[in-house]
Amino acid sequence: MDAYLQRKRVFLLLVSWIWVPLAVIGGTGNNTTNATAPLSSFSRPKVVNVGALFTANSVIGRSAEPALVAAINDVNSDSSILRGTKLNLIFQDTNCSGFVGTVDALQLMEKEVIAAIGPQSSGIAHVISHVMNELQVPLLSFATDPTLSSLQYSYFLRTVPNDHFQMYAIADVVDYFGWKEVIAIFVDDDNGRNGISVLGDALAKKRAKLTYKAAFSPGASSSEIDDLLVSVNLMEARVFVVHVNPDTGLSIFSKAKNLGMMVGGYVWITTDWLPSFLDSSDSVNPETMDLIQGVVALRHHTADSDQKKKFASRWKNLKNVEASSFNSYALYAYDTIWLLARALDLYFKDGGKVTFSDDHRLRDTNGSALHLSSMQVFDQGQKLFQTLIGMNFTGLSGQIQFDSEKNLGHPAYDVLNIGGTGSRTVGYWSNYSGLSVVTPEILYSKPPNTSTSTQHLYNVIWPGEMVTQPRGWVFPHNGKPLRIAVPYRVTFKEFVHKDKGPSGVKGYCIDVFEAAIDLLPYAVPHVYILYGDGKRNPSFKNLVNDVVANDTFCILEI
Repeated sequence: MDAYLQRKRVFLLLVSWIWVPLAVIGGTGNNTTNATAPLSSFSRPKVVNVGALFTANSVIGRSAEPALVAAINDVNSDSSILRGTKLNLIFQDTNCSGFVGTVDALQLMEKEVIAAIGPQSSGIAHVISHVMNELQVPLLSFATDPTLSSLQYSYFLRTVPNDHFQMYAIADVVDYFGWKEVIAIFVDDDNGRNGISVLGDALAKKRAKLTYKAAFSPGASSSEIDDLLVSVNLMEARVFVVHVNPDTGLSIFSKAKNLGMMVGGYVWITTDWLPSFLDSSDSVNPETMDLIQGVVALRHHTADSDQKKKFASRWKNLKNVEASSFNSYALYAYDTIWLLARALDLYFKDGGKVTFSDDHRLRDTNGSALHLSSMQVFDQGQKLFQTLIGMNFTGLSGQIQFDSEKNLGHPAYDVLNIGGTGSRTVGYWSNYSGLSVVTPEILYSKPPNTSTSTQHLYNVIWPGEMVTQPRGWVFPHNGKPLRIAVPYRVTFKEFVHKDKGPSGVKGYCIDVFEAAIDLLPYAVPHVYILYGDGKRNPSFKNLVNDVVANDTFCILEI
């Protein structure tokens, strides 16, 4: 019996001696060839889900979706990045609806996505940013509403330029041509309303102003838009800034054309929606181009590069492509996927994992049919988000790097003039050097300079094929004119005297005053009122007392 126990102890000792080295050699996996790999490599999942929220049948969606799919395929076929982890794109069509888009976002969150790309709608972005905050999922958005940069949205990262910069670019264009009064025409939604608010602030810094905000509701009828344009056409200002969406914006110009507002003397400036429409169209029919002759428009500036040219050459062969050309949102979409892939690769190298957990605040306690409890928190979302905002690389659209407010660095725009069958570039704008005829990439190598003397644009051909710069205003059809008291003197009639002409007065003082009025960048309706009977010189004391008693008078006399 003692011999049996002794043999049993020897056997157990031998088994223990063999088992320990095998456990050490095997690590946490079954493949012993990875024994020397770092521990973080074993934590990489084989597949991670990435969500996309876009309106597929839209100017932006038709360019963004093929680019997203192409980027996913390029990342998954590149062995130098993500090393064994594949990206799985889950595309949700928001159908241009705030309600449907919000529901789609909630459904997307049930699929354990580690990041969501989109939406293009600022209204949807406002709503689902709260969802992303709760579930700690980074939102790489195309929404341009400036207020989305608020600290309130801690998981929101904009991967296209912020409209804040576009509005300051427009203010610089207005200031460059010396106009002081602007009328804004916009859709009264989050994107339109908040963008125009920034434009008002930007103009104020240039000592200009928005004289009227002409807002119309999303989905406004043709008659409503017609009535809106009729009302603004009765005003003095002739500088119009149009900030709408690219799918319906042309209806503004169709109505303006019918009302005779696309002729000489009018100024039309649009945000990037118009170039987005034109760039993504195979060809624009002559009737459409006739509507927008002389318009000045801003377009996202993306630097010319070999990467961009190669992408353009392969565009027609990409999956889901409906048109032979694309707009700038295709470049930003492609770069957004690579931004996420590069950040994930760095995140995994640092030992990052992908795990989800239940949110106890989303438990169904009242039999809700929304099944909110199926949405889970991305446990490492904050760490991945911090990795994303720290990335710096060169993509199709240029340098991808974020500033302290989570905006893309080096925002820049092309300043276009629509004419003939296309458009021409009359300059560039960047927050680094303002308006210039030199590309921003060249100016970045020089000290920043936004002084007035360095601001330049090429000549613009305005509506009505006018090469002379429009004055930007007209005399109002109604309103209270400035009443100017003119002494009806007996002596020194060469300076001021009664006349049978339209103004009722004539002389050297009148000529000087009218010349000064013509130099003003805004309208000053005025009438001359003779003071006195012409038989004796009037009393200046009485004249001054009358001016004090009625502030609508001013005195014209040398």
